[in-house]
Amino acid sequence: MQMNVQVGASTFTATLEENEAVDALVERMEQGPVTIQMSDYGGFEKVGPLGTSLPASNQQTTTQAGDIVLYQGDQIVIFYGANSWSYTRLGRIDDLAGWEEALGSGDVTVTFSLED
Repeated sequence: MQMNVQVGASTFTATLEENEAVDALVERMEQGPVTIQMSDYGGFEKVGPLGTSLPASNQQTTTQAGDIVLYQGDQIVIFYGANSWSYTRLGRIDDLAGWEEALGSGDVTVTFSLED
C-alpha cells in the first residue's frame, strides 16, 4: 500500500510497512489527510506530533534518508539523514529526488494522505 507525502509544493509517494501502527494511520487517513507541523531535529530528521497515539512495535533501527517512523507512539519522524534508535517503521519514500530540498531547513508542514 502507498501513501502521498506532501511537503510544501512537492508530493512524494511512500510505500507503507505492514504493522498495527500503519493500519491505525491508514484508518486516520481514510477520514481525510493528516497534516503535521514538523520541526528540524539534529540536522537529519523532521519530527512532529501526530495528536494521537498509534500502536507501537519499536525495534532498534538504523534509519536512512526517506524513512518514515513512529517515535514514542505519537510522533511522526521523517528522515533526510541517518540515525539509530528504537522506532516503529511506517514506510519509506519511493523516489528521493528532491526530498532533501523539499524538507529544507527549519519547520515544515507535511500532509500524509492515501493515494487516489
